[in-house]
Amino acid sequence: MTTGGAAPAGPSDRPGRAVALLSGGLDSGVAMAMWIAGGGEVALALCADYGQRAARREADASRRLAARFGVRWRALPLPWLGDAARAAGSALHAGTGVELPQRTESDPGDHASAAAVWVPARNVVLVAAAAAFAEAVGADAVLVGFNREEAATFADNSESFARAMDEALQLGTRSGVVVRSPTLALDKRGIVAAARRLGLGRDEFWSCYEAASDPATCACESCVRSRRAWSEPAS
Repeated sequence: MTTGGAAPAGPSDRPGRAVALLSGGLDSGVAMAMWIAGGGEVALALCADYGQRAARREADASRRLAARFGVRWRALPLPWLGDAARAAGSALHAGTGVELPQRTESDPGDHASAAAVWVPARNVVLVAAAAAFAEAVGADAVLVGFNREEAATFADNSESFARAMDEALQLGTRSGVVVRSPTLALDKRGIVAAARRLGLGRDEFWSCYEAASDPATCACESCVRSRRAWSEPAS
Protein backbone atom coordinates (compact mmCIF):
# COMPACT_ATOMS: atom_id res chain seq x y z
CA MET A 1 0.00 0.00 0.00
CA THR A 2 1.48 3.31 -1.05
CA THR A 3 -0.11 5.50 1.62
CA GLY A 4 2.08 4.05 4.37
CA GLY A 5 1.59 2.27 7.66
CA ALA A 6 -0.36 -0.76 6.48
CA ALA A 7 -0.32 -3.87 8.60
CA PRO A 8 2.23 -5.98 6.70
CA ALA A 9 0.12 -8.98 5.82
CA GLY A 10 -1.84 -10.32 2.90
CA PRO A 11 -0.76 -11.03 -0.65
CA SER A 12 -0.27 -7.39 -1.65
CA ASP A 13 0.08 -3.93 -0.18
CA ARG A 14 -1.83 -2.43 -3.10
CA PRO A 15 -5.01 -0.65 -1.95
CA GLY A 16 -8.09 -2.67 -2.75
CA ARG A 17 -11.70 -2.79 -1.64
CA ALA A 18 -12.23 -2.33 2.09
CA VAL A 19 -14.80 -2.12 4.84
CA ALA A 20 -13.86 0.80 7.09
CA LEU A 21 -14.32 1.09 10.82
CA LEU A 22 -15.26 4.77 10.88
CA SER A 23 -15.86 6.16 14.36
CA GLY A 24 -16.02 9.74 13.13
CA GLY A 25 -12.78 10.55 14.93
CA LEU A 26 -9.54 11.90 13.51
CA ASP A 27 -7.69 8.61 13.10
CA SER A 28 -10.38 6.57 11.37
CA GLY A 29 -11.47 9.48 9.19
CA VAL A 30 -7.96 10.19 7.95
CA ALA A 31 -7.26 6.48 7.46
CA MET A 32 -10.24 6.25 5.14
CA ALA A 33 -9.27 9.42 3.28
CA MET A 34 -5.69 8.16 2.82
CA TRP A 35 -6.94 4.82 1.54
CA ILE A 36 -9.15 6.46 -1.04
CA ALA A 37 -6.45 8.97 -2.03
CA GLY A 38 -4.10 6.03 -2.59
CA GLY A 39 -6.49 4.44 -5.08
CA GLY A 40 -8.46 2.19 -2.75
CA GLU A 41 -12.21 1.74 -2.60
CA VAL A 42 -14.37 1.68 0.53
CA ALA A 43 -17.41 -0.53 0.07
CA LEU A 44 -18.93 0.22 3.47
CA ALA A 45 -18.23 2.32 6.57
CA LEU A 46 -19.30 0.97 9.97
CA CYS A 47 -19.81 3.10 13.08
CA ALA A 48 -20.08 1.18 16.33
CA ASP A 49 -22.44 2.08 19.15
CA TYR A 50 -21.72 0.27 22.42
CA GLY A 51 -23.19 2.89 24.73
CA GLN A 52 -20.14 5.13 24.74
CA ARG A 53 -20.65 8.68 25.95
CA ALA A 54 -20.20 10.25 22.53
CA ALA A 55 -22.03 7.63 20.46
CA ARG A 56 -24.46 10.09 18.86
CA ARG A 57 -21.82 12.71 18.07
CA GLU A 58 -19.51 10.05 16.68
CA ALA A 59 -22.26 8.67 14.45
CA ASP A 60 -23.07 12.14 13.13
CA ALA A 61 -19.43 12.81 12.22
CA SER A 62 -18.98 9.32 10.79
CA ARG A 63 -22.06 9.68 8.59
CA ARG A 64 -20.88 13.06 7.28
CA LEU A 65 -17.42 11.72 6.47
CA ALA A 66 -18.90 8.74 4.65
CA ALA A 67 -21.17 11.04 2.65
CA ARG A 68 -18.25 13.31 1.76
CA PHE A 69 -16.42 10.40 0.17
CA GLY A 70 -19.50 8.77 -1.33
CA VAL A 71 -19.25 5.70 0.93
CA ARG A 72 -22.22 3.63 2.04
CA TRP A 73 -22.67 3.92 5.81
CA ARG A 74 -24.36 1.87 8.48
CA ALA A 75 -24.52 1.86 12.27
CA LEU A 76 -23.18 -1.15 14.13
CA PRO A 77 -25.15 -1.50 17.38
CA LEU A 78 -23.29 -3.59 19.97
CA PRO A 79 -25.35 -3.36 23.17
CA TRP A 80 -23.73 -6.48 24.62
CA LEU A 81 -20.29 -4.89 24.27
CA GLY A 82 -21.74 -1.94 26.17
CA ASP A 83 -22.83 -4.37 28.88
CA ALA A 84 -19.25 -5.62 29.11
CA ALA A 85 -17.90 -2.06 29.27
CA ARG A 86 -20.33 -1.18 32.03
CA ALA A 87 -19.49 -4.34 33.98
CA ALA A 88 -15.80 -3.52 33.66
CA GLY A 89 -16.38 0.01 34.95
CA SER A 90 -15.08 1.72 31.81
CA ALA A 91 -15.19 5.51 32.10
CA LEU A 92 -15.88 5.60 28.37
CA HIS A 93 -19.35 4.12 28.87
CA ALA A 94 -22.19 6.46 29.67
CA GLY A 95 -23.72 4.15 32.26
CA THR A 96 -20.86 3.56 34.69
CA GLY A 97 -20.83 6.95 36.40
CA VAL A 98 -17.03 6.78 36.41
CA GLU A 99 -15.37 10.12 35.68
CA LEU A 100 -13.07 10.40 32.69
CA PRO A 101 -9.39 11.00 33.52
CA GLN A 102 -8.37 14.61 32.98
CA ARG A 103 -5.12 15.09 31.10
CA THR A 104 -2.81 17.88 29.94
CA GLU A 105 -0.97 18.52 26.68
CA SER A 106 2.35 17.85 28.42
CA ASP A 107 1.00 14.55 29.76
CA PRO A 108 -1.88 13.47 27.49
CA GLY A 109 -2.12 9.87 28.62
CA ASP A 110 -0.48 6.93 30.36
CA HIS A 111 -1.24 3.32 31.15
CA ALA A 112 -3.52 4.31 34.04
CA SER A 113 -5.66 6.61 31.90
CA ALA A 114 -5.81 3.95 29.17
CA ALA A 115 -7.01 1.40 31.71
CA ALA A 116 -9.72 3.77 32.94
CA VAL A 117 -11.35 4.01 29.49
CA TRP A 118 -10.66 0.46 28.35
CA VAL A 119 -13.60 -1.37 26.79
CA PRO A 120 -13.03 -5.14 27.03
CA ALA A 121 -11.75 -6.59 23.74
CA ARG A 122 -13.26 -3.69 21.81
CA ASN A 123 -10.93 -3.66 18.81
CA VAL A 124 -10.97 -7.46 18.62
CA VAL A 125 -14.75 -7.28 18.34
CA LEU A 126 -14.82 -4.38 15.89
CA VAL A 127 -12.23 -5.83 13.52
CA ALA A 128 -13.98 -9.19 13.55
CA ALA A 129 -17.36 -7.58 12.84
CA ALA A 130 -15.92 -5.54 9.97
CA ALA A 131 -14.26 -8.67 8.58
CA ALA A 132 -17.64 -10.41 8.50
CA PHE A 133 -19.08 -7.58 6.44
CA ALA A 134 -15.96 -7.50 4.24
CA GLU A 135 -16.31 -11.17 3.43
CA ALA A 136 -20.01 -10.75 2.74
CA VAL A 137 -19.60 -7.83 0.31
CA GLY A 138 -16.47 -9.11 -1.41
CA ALA A 139 -14.05 -6.64 0.13
CA ASP A 140 -10.37 -7.48 0.56
CA ALA A 141 -9.61 -5.61 3.77
CA VAL A 142 -10.73 -4.16 7.06
CA LEU A 143 -9.61 -0.55 7.26
CA VAL A 144 -8.69 0.85 10.70
CA GLY A 145 -7.18 4.03 12.11
CA PHE A 146 -4.50 2.66 14.43
CA ASN A 147 -1.51 4.90 15.23
CA ARG A 148 1.84 4.67 16.97
CA GLU A 149 1.13 7.44 19.50
CA GLU A 150 -1.79 5.67 21.16
CA ALA A 151 -0.15 2.28 20.64
CA ALA A 152 2.25 3.22 23.44
CA THR A 153 -0.54 2.75 26.00
CA PHE A 154 -3.31 0.99 24.03
CA ALA A 155 -1.96 -2.36 22.85
CA ASP A 156 -4.92 -2.79 20.50
CA ASN A 157 -3.69 0.17 18.42
CA SER A 158 -0.29 -1.37 17.79
CA GLU A 159 1.37 -2.98 14.81
CA SER A 160 1.60 -6.22 16.79
CA PHE A 161 -2.16 -6.23 17.30
CA ALA A 162 -2.79 -5.46 13.62
CA ARG A 163 -0.50 -8.33 12.60
CA ALA A 164 -2.18 -10.73 15.02
CA MET A 165 -5.68 -9.86 13.81
CA ASP A 166 -4.52 -10.10 10.23
CA GLU A 167 -3.17 -13.60 10.86
CA ALA A 168 -6.38 -14.64 12.63
CA LEU A 169 -8.48 -13.48 9.69
CA GLN A 170 -6.47 -15.61 7.31
CA LEU A 171 -7.94 -18.58 9.16
CA GLY A 172 -11.23 -17.03 10.19
CA THR A 173 -12.43 -15.83 6.77
CA ARG A 174 -12.72 -17.94 3.65
CA SER A 175 -11.56 -15.07 1.45
CA GLY A 176 -8.50 -14.14 3.54
CA VAL A 177 -9.58 -10.64 4.58
CA VAL A 178 -6.59 -8.54 5.66
CA VAL A 179 -6.20 -5.67 8.14
CA ARG A 180 -4.94 -2.36 6.75
CA SER A 181 -4.17 0.88 8.58
CA PRO A 182 -2.69 3.78 6.59
CA THR A 183 -2.13 5.71 9.85
CA LEU A 184 -0.32 2.91 11.69
CA ALA A 185 3.17 4.45 11.57
CA LEU A 186 1.97 8.00 12.30
CA ASP A 187 1.56 9.95 15.52
CA LYS A 188 -1.29 12.44 15.95
CA ARG A 189 0.75 15.28 14.43
CA GLY A 190 1.40 13.14 11.37
CA ILE A 191 -2.27 12.26 11.09
CA VAL A 192 -3.24 15.94 11.29
CA ALA A 193 -0.65 16.74 8.63
CA ALA A 194 -2.19 14.09 6.41
CA ALA A 195 -5.66 15.49 7.08
CA ARG A 196 -4.53 18.93 5.98
CA ARG A 197 -2.93 17.57 2.81
CA LEU A 198 -6.22 15.85 1.99
CA GLY A 199 -8.28 18.99 2.60
CA LEU A 200 -9.85 17.86 5.88
CA GLY A 201 -10.38 20.29 8.76
CA ARG A 202 -10.65 19.64 12.49
CA ASP A 203 -14.39 20.39 12.58
CA GLU A 204 -15.09 17.38 10.35
CA PHE A 205 -14.22 14.94 13.14
CA TRP A 206 -15.56 14.13 16.59
CA SER A 207 -12.72 12.76 18.70
CA CYS A 208 -13.97 13.82 22.15
CA TYR A 209 -14.88 11.10 24.64
CA GLU A 210 -17.78 13.30 25.77
CA ALA A 211 -20.90 14.16 23.78
CA ALA A 212 -21.68 17.63 25.04
CA SER A 213 -18.34 19.15 25.97
CA ASP A 214 -16.34 21.67 23.96
CA PRO A 215 -13.38 19.88 22.36
CA ALA A 216 -11.50 23.19 22.48
CA THR A 217 -11.41 23.05 26.27
CA CYS A 218 -12.15 19.42 27.19
CA ALA A 219 -9.36 17.67 29.09
CA CYS A 220 -10.16 14.07 28.12
CA GLU A 221 -7.19 12.21 26.67
CA SER A 222 -8.54 12.14 23.14
CA CYS A 223 -9.22 15.89 23.05
CA VAL A 224 -5.84 16.73 24.53
CA ARG A 225 -3.98 14.62 21.98
CA SER A 226 -6.04 15.96 19.09
CA ARG A 227 -5.82 19.59 20.18
CA ARG A 228 -2.05 19.35 20.64
CA ALA A 229 -1.67 17.97 17.13
CA TRP A 230 -3.92 20.56 15.48
CA SER A 231 -2.05 23.36 17.27
CA GLU A 232 1.06 22.58 15.22
CA PRO A 233 1.43 25.06 12.36
CA ALA A 234 0.69 23.69 8.92
CA SER A 235 3.87 22.89 7.02
